[in-house]
Amino acid sequence: MAEIVSLAEGVARLVHDGDMVAMEGFTHLIPHAAGQEIIRQRRRDLTLVRMTPDIIYDQLIGAGCARKLVFSWGGNPGVGSLHRFRDAVQNGWPVPLEIEEHSHAGMANRYVAGASGLPFAVLRGYSGTDLPKRTDTIKQITCPFTGEQLAAVPALNPDVSVIHAQRADRAGNVQIWGLVGVQKEAVLAAKRSLVTVEEIVDELEPVPGQLILPSWALTCVAVAPHGAHPSYAQGYYERDNAYYAHWDSIGRKRDSFQDWLREKVFTMEGAQ
Repeated sequence: MAEIVSLAEGVARLVHDGDMVAMEGFTHLIPHAAGQEIIRQRRRDLTLVRMTPDIIYDQLIGAGCARKLVFSWGGNPGVGSLHRFRDAVQNGWPVPLEIEEHSHAGMANRYVAGASGLPFAVLRGYSGTDLPKRTDTIKQITCPFTGEQLAAVPALNPDVSVIHAQRADRAGNVQIWGLVGVQKEAVLAAKRSLVTVEEIVDELEPVPGQLILPSWALTCVAVAPHGAHPSYAQGYYERDNAYYAHWDSIGRKRDSFQDWLREKVFTMEGAQ
C-alpha cells in the first residue's frame, strides 16, 4: 500500500544515483516540484525518461543530474529550444549527455509493454525515418502470421516513475483527471513510484473522466501544492505561459541558469 510521506522523504527514499527515472505528464500535471527536489538532493548519473522533455528536464540536465535522456521530442513548448539540453549534448556541460530518441508512438508502446510485463512492443512506425539507424533499441521484426515488417522496441521499466495528480485520499489512492498522457502506464511499468498531489482528502469525489491509481499499485504519495507549476492542474490552476517564455532567458546562458539554481532551488525559500 502507498505510504504518504513528505516530498523530500519520497525523493530520498525512491530516487537513487544511477537510477532510470521517468517523470511523465503531458502539458498537464508535469511534476516540477519533484524534479526540483531531485536537483536539491543532488542526484547524479540518472537516465531520464520522458515522452516530451520540456523545461523540467532542461532543469535536471543543467543541474548535472543526468547522464542519458530517453525521449521522443524535446523543446520549450511554444517558445523554442531547451538551452541546457543543447549545451549538454553539444558541449558536454555540465556533464556529457547521451541521447536515445524514439517516436511518440514508440515511447508510449514501450511504457505499455513495461506495464504489461512484456519484453518488447511491436508497432507500425519509424519507416521512412533515420531513427532505426541511430537508435539501437529499434529493431525490425517480421510478423509470423502475415510476413509484414514491423518495428519492435524494448519495454520501459524505470527504477522509479514520478507523476503529479490532483488529489489522493488518506489510504493513498490517487485521483487524476483532465489531459492524461502515459502516467498510468509509467507508474505500472516502474519498480517504484512517487505521486505528488495537490491535496489529501478524506474521500475521492467522482469526477468525469477520472483515472484512479489504487494505493496497492503505488509506493509513495506526497503532498505538493502547486507541484505542477508552471504546467497546469485542471481544477486547481492554469498554465503559466509567462514562465515558459521567461525560461528561455534563464536557460539560455550558464550564468543565468546557475543564478536560478541558487535563488529558486537551493535557498531555503526555494526548498519550501
